[in-house]
Amino acid sequence: MAGVGHRLWRGKLVLFGWFQRLWRASFSMKDSETSQLQKGAAGWFLLATLGVSYVISGSFAGWNFGFAVTSWFGMMIAVALMGLMYFCLVLCLAEMSAALPSAAGGYRISRKVMGDTGGFATALAVLLEYSIAPAAIVIFIGQYLEALLGINGPVVYAVFYLLFIGVHLLGVGEALRFMLVVTAFAVLAIAITLITLGPHFSLANLVVADSTESAQQNLLAFDAVSVWAAFPFAMWLFLAVEGVPLAAEEANDPAVDLPRGIIGAMLFLLISAFLIVVFVPGAATSEEVGYYGAPLVDAIKHVLGEDSVLADFVNLVGLAGLTASFFSIIFGYSRLVFAMSREGYLPRFMSAISSRKVPHWALIIPGVIGFICSLTGKGELMINIAVIGATLSYALQSISYILLKRNHADLHRPYNAPGGQRTAYVTLALSLLALTSCFAYDVGAALIALGLMGLGVGYYVVLGRRA
Repeated sequence: MAGVGHRLWRGKLVLFGWFQRLWRASFSMKDSETSQLQKGAAGWFLLATLGVSYVISGSFAGWNFGFAVTSWFGMMIAVALMGLMYFCLVLCLAEMSAALPSAAGGYRISRKVMGDTGGFATALAVLLEYSIAPAAIVIFIGQYLEALLGINGPVVYAVFYLLFIGVHLLGVGEALRFMLVVTAFAVLAIAITLITLGPHFSLANLVVADSTESAQQNLLAFDAVSVWAAFPFAMWLFLAVEGVPLAAEEANDPAVDLPRGIIGAMLFLLISAFLIVVFVPGAATSEEVGYYGAPLVDAIKHVLGEDSVLADFVNLVGLAGLTASFFSIIFGYSRLVFAMSREGYLPRFMSAISSRKVPHWALIIPGVIGFICSLTGKGELMINIAVIGATLSYALQSISYILLKRNHADLHRPYNAPGGQRTAYVTLALSLLALTSCFAYDVGAALIALGLMGLGVGYYVVLGRRA
């Protein structure tokens, strides 16, 4: 027994020594060649595809919950307002990222104009969005797999996290090419769904059931409070497109490719969002869509029957949409964590680069955190937490753009956003409205988000910037 105890004690000392070396390394690793990403891996089209893939899971699940809180016309207004918010944000980001390209994305500009604390606050809000969103997506993946194969739960979540983090570890070129193929399948699934539902579209399916008013009055029925409550779900059709600038250091020509890529992605997303919000409830009724777990698949089953082979096919291909966003947001958070670590906002070891020019710790650690969050199985809760981080970051990035225009007018800008500061003010106003709707709709999610932000702030105050 004494020998066993001695070996255990030695094992503890070895383990303690390993953690001690890791902790020292986290605050001593300096920027070097090992902290440079692979340049020239992505042109504008691949960046646009990356932007679409970030978001496209929102077309397959999440957005439809908005119909549980508002009417069809109310949801259309919510989508239009959130689409406007994202379009204005994208224009501002296109200008800022072309002028100051970095794997840090929009928060690098926040740091330039608001200092270290402002930069950290923006980065932390983006990190909350990007680390929690994959947890929501993998829960929806489980729901699609359950409808297709009858399997769901923690094992499914673990397999997807392990598989797709593993693909990213192979290298950025391989990861982006894989993402391109998966996104193409996702777009195909949406196209098949819209073509299938088109002949079954009826305005009557969009009408609120109320015999006291005419059909036209019911079709246009809405109230401002319900539209406000639907903002978080309307956002799900566009959420994370702002992540395109996170690939800035891997773009061929950031000054040209970043504006083209992010604006191209946003235009595609606007078109697909309005087509989905019109044709899916128009074929399956707006009241039913609000309670679907897999809205595209369930809508096809509504019009063709539960045993529809086409519904099973869309379910199978639709997994590509969820997978594309899951895969792409993992890419996004890894570049964000890499940049935050390199600048001392997070432990230095997280900006270490593998022999394949991949930030391996920045992939693995947030993945573990996201997997733990997915074990709740509550996709709607994860959506609301991610949206709170997103809307806060949009407000801060809008302010950064305004300050950049005012205080750094001489900065060379290869691209200038139409409307200038007015465009940023639109984003700021709408992002604050969306942020308040998150707090009003789900207080629990708001408290969790505040708690996570508080932990991040606590880390920054106690240990951050000690490099």
